[in-house]
Amino acid sequence: MLPVPDTAIIVVAAGSGTRLDAGAPKAFVGIDGHSILRHALEGVFAAAPAQVIVVAPAGFEGDAETELRAAAGQRRELGRVVTGGDTRQQSVAAGLAALWGDVSTVLVHDAARALTPPAVIDRVADAVDGVVGVIPTLPVVDTLKRVDGSAIVGPVDRDALAAAQTPQGFPRALLESAYAAALASGIEYTDDAALYAAAGHRVGHIPGDARGFKITTPADLERARQLLAAEPLTGPAVAAADPPPRGSHPRVGMGTDVHAFGGEGDLWLAGLVWPGEPALSGHSDGDAVAHAIVDALLGAAGLGDIGEHFGTAHPEYAGAHAEVFLARTRELLSEAGFVIGNVSAQFQGNRPRFSGRRAEAERVLSTALGGAPVSVTATTTDGLGFSGRGEGIAVTAVAIVHPR
Repeated sequence: MLPVPDTAIIVVAAGSGTRLDAGAPKAFVGIDGHSILRHALEGVFAAAPAQVIVVAPAGFEGDAETELRAAAGQRRELGRVVTGGDTRQQSVAAGLAALWGDVSTVLVHDAARALTPPAVIDRVADAVDGVVGVIPTLPVVDTLKRVDGSAIVGPVDRDALAAAQTPQGFPRALLESAYAAALASGIEYTDDAALYAAAGHRVGHIPGDARGFKITTPADLERARQLLAAEPLTGPAVAAADPPPRGSHPRVGMGTDVHAFGGEGDLWLAGLVWPGEPALSGHSDGDAVAHAIVDALLGAAGLGDIGEHFGTAHPEYAGAHAEVFLARTRELLSEAGFVIGNVSAQFQGNRPRFSGRRAEAERVLSTALGGAPVSVTATTTDGLGFSGRGEGIAVTAVAIVHPR
């Protein structure tokens, strides 16, 4: 049994995302392999335990429940999904109605601020007392001007301004009374701090974080993608979080292939032709490196083996070279919902002399796999075994794929 927390986080995910223009409610638009909502919830569940209420748009409650369970891990009993209203204020009110009785501090968080670090969430919760509301802010760095139509009227002193972020934290009793007053007045406020202040309560601020920006436009979405690609979240807060669901882990596959010398024409190995070297025999070009990589990728994705997709029952691949096999394998993985992480292969043989063309081979193989990193190494066996006797080549490959 999880202890009942005295803090709740209402994650507002009911916005339509009109300015994002992605064909779906904003919270369910993908950043990378996960949605905006999923990233927001992973940050929330990496913070100190709290009741988590996701306010979803009507018709998307099931999608929100799926994202909530995936992000919550062992804390899923702390989560709940409710249906939002026509306005943000109505959506937050729906979240307030779902609070547990023991909750005394309420944080209101926009799902669109999906990369907000867990440490910011904890700082806001810790700063709330029984009277004062708290919001995270950043200093305004742009030069601001006051305008009248197309004319510049004058400068604005940015030292007196701050850019507000979420989550915004409040004592529960005062926030609920402020919402009741707003409902009675019929006034819609732009954020919860404004509503809280309009009821006569004081709002303080603490330092926010640049990663807590709001994803509103396509440019914001691209910025989030670049940040996730370049700077994955790390540190104690993330390390302490519950593990990701099993289906989101990378998957590893291994492939082996062996071909004897004795084929016709030139040697093809690691995507390259080797003039003057004895050819390997095989259904296609005998490229044991490429074939082992194919088996490793298919195995990692659970898609069978090379014989199933490229064997003698598929005469269209007779004589085909590495780029054909690898490009088709990448298509199969993509259709099954996987992206390639990286591939490593090693072949055993006394010939050809590989080191001088290593970079060229890796470049060709990587290009065929859509740019995924590929490394290839070669070794001899000191004259032992069939490869040591110069009868053929053996290859082992390892591949990592990621569920998309």
